Amino acid sequence: MDPSRRDLEERIAFLQRHVEQQDRVVLELSREVAKLVDRLARLEAKTAQAADGAEAGPPADERPPHW
Repeated sequence: MDPSRRDLEERIAFLQRHVEQQDRVVLELSREVAKLVDRLARLEAKTAQAADGAEAGPPADERPPHW
């Protein structure tokens, strides 16, 4: 086999493996990002509920009735 052709085939094989590895990493990161987006949405909803509940209570500068 011609040495230059063999070199090209080796490079192609290396690049194919490299692309497959990158595909796996990108897929893994995509799944992790999706989980984090979901977690963030839940935390934002929880924070909004807590803020709504805090606004519904008595003002912070109002004295309690027993004073």
